[in-house]
Amino acid sequence: MTYCVATMIDAGIVFASDSRTNAGIDNISTFRKMKTFERPGERALITVNSGNLAVTQATINHLERAVQHNIEPNLMSVHSMYEVAELIGAALREVRHRDAHFLAESNVDSCANFIVGGQIAGEHQRLFLVYAEGNFIEATPETPYFQIGEVKYGKPIIDRIIRADTSMNDAIKSVLVSFDSTMRSNLSVGLPIDMACYNCNALRLDLIHCFDEQDNYMQRLHRSWGEGVRRAFSQLPNFEC
Repeated sequence: MTYCVATMIDAGIVFASDSRTNAGIDNISTFRKMKTFERPGERALITVNSGNLAVTQATINHLERAVQHNIEPNLMSVHSMYEVAELIGAALREVRHRDAHFLAESNVDSCANFIVGGQIAGEHQRLFLVYAEGNFIEATPETPYFQIGEVKYGKPIIDRIIRADTSMNDAIKSVLVSFDSTMRSNLSVGLPIDMACYNCNALRLDLIHCFDEQDNYMQRLHRSWGEGVRRAFSQLPNFEC
């Protein structure tokens, strides 16, 4: 299982993804689920993905090969984020069309989803959720974030915090608390966590960070959040019969 989230605020977009693909008593595997495409001053794109690992890797390889060999259109040549989402959807659809039948013969699910966002010079920052079928939806002021994978445990904190005018620092904290809550309740999601922050109109990636088990900030956030929740709970009024 996995968990990925991206939140879009006026200040920019925060992306985060865990790296766990399988969990059991003696079987834990990690693979990076975040990919960036950047041409500073011209475009900055970030993708995170969930679902069948072979399908997501093949989709990313398909997109990278098009860039490397100048196959048109590609992620570095299109003129809008809408076209970026179209390319990812088409690549995902092609991979699933090729492999889904064979995976189904072994009862393996071929479903995969992508979140992609960023900005291309000449338009505003945008954020999309690409479904397994290749179609997609775009984030709006009313729906300013997307989650894929194990979404339910981390949703409440994002619902309470993320608004258009939320600061970048608060958006980062809400995303990391969302991960902390998810990891607390589901062992199939775990460290390391990749995070990328895009500042609106920067047209470059200003912050990419990986939080592992030794990360001091993540440890402090985990303790502070847990203590804060217990403190808030203790101050709730008692129900009077």
